[in-house]
Amino acid sequence: MSGSLTVVGLGPGEARYLTPAAQVALDAATDLIGYGPYVERVPPREGQLRHATDNRVEVERARHALELAAAGRRVAVVSGGDPGVFAMAAAVFEALEAGDPSWRALPITVEPGITAMLAAAARAGAPLGGDFCAISLSDNLKPWEVVTKRLRAVLEADFVISLYNPISKARPWQLGEALALAAEIRAAQTPVIFARAIGRPDERLRIMTLGEAVVAASSADMATLVMIGASGTRLIDRDGEAPFVYTPRSVASSPCATSQGRT
Repeated sequence: MSGSLTVVGLGPGEARYLTPAAQVALDAATDLIGYGPYVERVPPREGQLRHATDNRVEVERARHALELAAAGRRVAVVSGGDPGVFAMAAAVFEALEAGDPSWRALPITVEPGITAMLAAAARAGAPLGGDFCAISLSDNLKPWEVVTKRLRAVLEADFVISLYNPISKARPWQLGEALALAAEIRAAQTPVIFARAIGRPDERLRIMTLGEAVVAASSADMATLVMIGASGTRLIDRDGEAPFVYTPRSVASSPCATSQGRT
C-alpha cells in the first residue's frame, strides 16, 4: 500500500461546513492526527487509528504524520478552520523541508476549509467587502515587536483586520495592547466584531465600537476572532436585531493620491 498525507480543514464547527472533498479525505484515512479537540470533532470510524496531541507540538505532529505516510499509511492531519491559515499545513511543509528527503516523493495534498475570519464575516454581513488582512497575535513563533510593527502598518494602510489567537492564559494582555494601538490610529466609533466559536453551539457574535472593544478586550479568549473595521466600514441598523456590518467595495481617492496620479 502506498502512503499519502492530506491536511484537512474541518471548517469552523458544524459538519455542514465541512467540504465534500475534506470528507472524502477523512473517510479514506487509515490514521487521523491532530490537536485533541479537532480529532474529537471527527466521528470515530472502525479501523481508523486516532493520534491526538497537545496544542504546541505542531512540527512534531507533522513529522509523525510524514513518518506514518512513508510507512504506507493514508494519513489525514486535521486542523480547525482552514489548514493554511495559522494552522497545520505550514507545519507539515516545515517538517517536510527539514526532514527525510524521501518524504518529498509522498503524495501530499491540502483540503481547504472555512476559516474563522470568513465564518465570522458571513455572520456579521460583509465586513470583508474591501481590502483586508489577517494577523495572529500569538508571539509563540514571532516576537511581539514584529506583531505590533505589522499591526501598525496595516492600521495605517486602512485594511479591515482580522485578529487570530487574540488572548490566552499565558498572554492575557496582548489583545488589549493591540486594540489600544488601533485606537491611536482609528476613530473610536470604528466597528469591531468579537466572534466567538462561530459555527458551534456556544457561538456568540458581538458588534461594538473600537472604544468599547478596548474596554471589553479581557472578555475574549482563544476561540474568539476579533475583526477591526476600516475607516469605511459601516453599520446598517435593524429594529430588534444586531446591525449588519459591511465594508463598501469602493474607496474614494484622497486629494493627495489624485494629484500624484496626474503628474
